[in-house]
Amino acid sequence: MTSLTLLDADGALRAAELAEAPAFGKPRHPLSSRVAYAAAHVVPKAHADNTPGQPAEIDWDATLAFRHHVWSWGLGVADAMDTAQRNMGLDAAATRELISRSAAEAASVGGRLVVGVNTDHVDEEHIPLDRIIDAYKEQLHHAEDAGAGVVLMASRHLARAAQTADDYRRVYREVLAAASTPVVLHWLGTAFDPALAGYFGSDDTDAAAETLLQIIGSAGDTVQGVKMSLLDADAEIAVRRRLPESARMFTGDDFHYVGLIEGDPSTGSGQAGTYSDALLGAFSCLAPNASAAIQALDRGDVAAYREILAPTEPLSQQVFASPTYYYKTGVAFLSWLNGHQPAFQMVGGLHASRSLPHLSRIVELANTSGALERPELAAARWHSLLTLNGVDLANAPADATEVFA
Repeated sequence: MTSLTLLDADGALRAAELAEAPAFGKPRHPLSSRVAYAAAHVVPKAHADNTPGQPAEIDWDATLAFRHHVWSWGLGVADAMDTAQRNMGLDAAATRELISRSAAEAASVGGRLVVGVNTDHVDEEHIPLDRIIDAYKEQLHHAEDAGAGVVLMASRHLARAAQTADDYRRVYREVLAAASTPVVLHWLGTAFDPALAGYFGSDDTDAAAETLLQIIGSAGDTVQGVKMSLLDADAEIAVRRRLPESARMFTGDDFHYVGLIEGDPSTGSGQAGTYSDALLGAFSCLAPNASAAIQALDRGDVAAYREILAPTEPLSQQVFASPTYYYKTGVAFLSWLNGHQPAFQMVGGLHASRSLPHLSRIVELANTSGALERPELAAARWHSLLTLNGVDLANAPADATEVFA
């Protein structure tokens, strides 16, 4: 029996049995019951200066191979989003190249792709609304020219400049008027980015939601959906019930996605507006599990959907634990454990943003939820990280180091 050595917060070591990888199969047909995007991360060159403030040097082979991994499971890729370290290490030049390269790769395999459009290439912290509109349009046109779908991300510039809800309505009206294809709006909560407090004109969720719904209602078919990342399931359900038929709710709630994607049993999960589609950083860690669960929904097997996906929610909650904006570390860590990148490295030095006990809990939950795609490799890599950080595996409980035998 192969064991995992786990590290508790008090430094104590304990053993856990290494589970086998689930026997999930890739879909033979496009997923149909839900639209699901995995918000993908970026892999830096391991030898690059991956320290805070340095330009991102991307390992394009590993980064793009990961996107093909997601597409191979029938999921779409949401790229150049906060999971890719927008505003946390991914500079403007790297963002533009990521969008261009990902769009080309998506076109080569018919993969579904949306990319983040923001104003973050502007260096000044404070700019007026007219410049915010122009900045949005510049990134919008780059994404459209590349052939990618668009997620209109929440802008820190707009959060600083807007004085009223009318300012948000004006900016979104003018930017959406410039879009040549339907876009997804993004409401990112302060757990993910404290600089976005009061977005859509209010700290009150209901008032902000009213402004968002007015923006969507005025845009007609230009808005194909909204991604809500508030970690508030009740708020998401309240908004999705009021969306026009032309707009989907894409859950960005990495704490409660199982029930939100399944839908509202009181009205029937097959009716528009009663369930959420998905655009999740968590699905970057869980592409096989997410695909298998949606395949089950496609068959009408809700019990199998829950059996597959429900065990992954505690893992996601650990990855996205407070401070939530460091969740990218857990995403890259699981990518490394599963063999999708050669080193546990992140641009901006963000791989150092979580403690060893936090990572140990991720390992434990990934093991029990079926999120380790190559368990033997994951165990070996995790144990090597413990050793590198001075953990004496000779003191581990019996049978906990068999992977090194």
